[in-house]
Amino acid sequence: MEIQFYDVKTRQKVGVPESEVRKTKFTKDTKDGGTRITYALLASHDGRKLMKFASKADWESLAVPEE
Repeated sequence: MEIQFYDVKTRQKVGVPESEVRKTKFTKDTKDGGTRITYALLASHDGRKLMKFASKADWESLAVPEE
């Protein structure tokens, strides 16, 4: 299965095989003392790094390694 990413340099959508995708989480402390978690998918295409934000449900359902 391919996952669609947007390549900013070429201004085109590119498909990356699921086997080449990794997932990661970004955490940020909020002013009220909580923590905000942002989920993202990472890949590489033609030597360029690609990133795509994802919902928590999509992120958890994807069976790829976590960084």
